[in-house]
Amino acid sequence: MAQQDPVKLDPKHYKVEFENQQVRVLRIRYGPREKSVMHSHPAGVVVFLTEGHVKFTFPDGKAEEMRGSTGQAIWTPAGPHLPENLSDKPLEVLLVELKD
Repeated sequence: MAQQDPVKLDPKHYKVEFENQQVRVLRIRYGPREKSVMHSHPAGVVVFLTEGHVKFTFPDGKAEEMRGSTGQAIWTPAGPHLPENLSDKPLEVLLVELKD
């Protein structure tokens, strides 16, 4: 999965805030209407630091939209995706990735 690590592929949007043997915590920031590149994450928990409206496009071309409110925490499964901020406002989340 190292070749799909968003911190390496898209350092503009992804920053490691903390890492140990159990977890890696990423701060993810997108400007209005910005998107990333296709990448992967292990399963984990996303915490919205701002309100957000995001589209995830998957390798098979299918897409899902998701809305989150400030402070909301959601489970996110492992897998590849391309995220896009659909809002006219900046989006900021923390992602706690679980390690094996």
